[in-house]
Amino acid sequence: MTSFSGLSTALTGLQAARRGLDVTGQNIANANTDGYTRQRVVQQSVGAPEVPALWATYDGAGGGVRVTDVARLSDDFLTARARSESGTLAQLTARQATMAGVESVLGEPGDTGIASQLSDLWAAWHDVANRPGDVAARAQLLARTTTVADGLRAAHLKLDTQWTAGREQLAVAVDQVNTTAANVAELNQAILRSTQAGIPVNELRDQRDQLINALAAATGAVARAGEDGTIDVYLGGIALVRGERAETLAVTGATSMTDLRAGSSPAPAVTWTSIGTPAVLGGSLGGQVEALGVTIPKYADDLDSVAFALRDAVNAAHTAGYDLDGNAGVAMFSATATAKDITNLVTDPRLVAASGQAPNPDPSLDGSNASVLAEIGRGASSPDNVYRRLVVDVGAAAQAANRRQQIQASVSTQAAAALESAVGVNVDEEMVGLLSYQRAYEAAARVITAIDEALDVLINRTGLVGR
Repeated sequence: MTSFSGLSTALTGLQAARRGLDVTGQNIANANTDGYTRQRVVQQSVGAPEVPALWATYDGAGGGVRVTDVARLSDDFLTARARSESGTLAQLTARQATMAGVESVLGEPGDTGIASQLSDLWAAWHDVANRPGDVAARAQLLARTTTVADGLRAAHLKLDTQWTAGREQLAVAVDQVNTTAANVAELNQAILRSTQAGIPVNELRDQRDQLINALAAATGAVARAGEDGTIDVYLGGIALVRGERAETLAVTGATSMTDLRAGSSPAPAVTWTSIGTPAVLGGSLGGQVEALGVTIPKYADDLDSVAFALRDAVNAAHTAGYDLDGNAGVAMFSATATAKDITNLVTDPRLVAASGQAPNPDPSLDGSNASVLAEIGRGASSPDNVYRRLVVDVGAAAQAANRRQQIQASVSTQAAAALESAVGVNVDEEMVGLLSYQRAYEAAARVITAIDEALDVLINRTGLVGR
C-alpha cells in the first residue's frame, strides 16, 4: 500500500459524505411536500483487490467507500393499507353525502315539512266538519290541500335534481380517472427508461404514487409493482394501467331518473370502454353509482308511496260525500298522483264534499264526510304513517352512514399516520444525519491533510541534514 492510495481512500470518504449532505438537504427541503418520500444514501465499503499483483500482495486496509444507491424509503405494506382505507373512506363519504342530501330534501323535523303540511290538512278538514257551510273554511282547506301537493312535488323535484347533479359529477369523475390513469402509464414509461439509463427516478416515483393514491380513492383500485420498476393498477382483477398502457372507463345507463324509474334505461354504471362490461368499483365512484342506481330512486319510490296513500284515501272518502250544492263528490287528487305530478283537482270551495248525506231534496250540511276525511291521518295505512316510515328509514340510514364514515375516517387517519411515520421526513432525524455527514466530511478532509503533510516530509525533507 502506498501513501497515494490513502489519498484515494480519503477522497472516496469525502465524496460519500458530500452525497449524504446533498440527499439530507433534499429531504429537509421537502419536509412539507405532500407525497414526498424520504431518501437515504446507501454506502458500501471498497475492499482490497481480489487479484494479487505478480510479485507482491496488497497489505492495505481497503479501497474506501462508494455510494451504491440513493434509496427511497417506501413501505409497500403500509402504502397498500393506506390506499385501501382511503378508498373505503371515499366510498362511505359519498354515501354519507347522498344521505345528507336526502335528509335535506325532507327537512324533517320542521314546521315546513310534509308531516306538518299533512297535519294542517287534517286540521282544515276538522274546521270544515265543524262549519260545513262556511266557504272560507272550505277555501282554507283547498289551500292546504294544494300546499301538500306542492310539497310532495317539490320534494320529488329536489330528489330529481340531486340525481341529475350526481350523474353529471359521475361523468366528470370518470374523465378524471381516465386522465390520471394515462398519467400513471406515462410515468411508468418515464421511470422505466430513466432506470435503464441510470438516471435517478425517486421523484418520479413519488409523483406516480400520488396519482395511484388518487385512483385508489376514486375507484378502490389496487396497485401491484412490477420487476422493471413499473406499477400496474387493477380494478376487480382487470388492469386499468399495465406498464405503459392505460385502459379507459365510460359512464353508461340512464341520463335521467325518470327514464330509470320507468324502466326505459338501465341504471347508470361505469363500464370498460374496450369490453363494455361494468367495472368493479369502490371509492367515491362506487358510492356515486350506488346513489344513482339504488339510494335516490328508492326514496323517490317511497315518496310516491306517500302520494299514492294520500290520493287513494282522500279520493275514496271524498267521492263518497256530497258538495255544498248536493252533488256527489269528485276525486280531489289526480289519478296518476305520484309525488312528481300530484295536483289538487278541486279549486271551487263549493265542490268540497263535506256532507255525508244525499240531498233530500235539499243539500245537507251535516259535515259528517268532512269528519271522516279529518280522521284519515290516524289510520294505520294513512299517508302520515307512510311518510313517517320514510322519515325514520332516511334518518336511520343517514345515522348509520355518518357513524360508518366517522369510524372509517379514524381508521384511515391512523393508516395514513403510520405510513407518514415510516416514509415521511422527520426534521430532527435529518438534522442528526446532517451533523453525522458533516463530521464524516471533516474527518475525511483531515485524513487528506495528514497524508499530505506526511508526503511533504517524505518528498521535500528526506535526505536533508542539519535543517
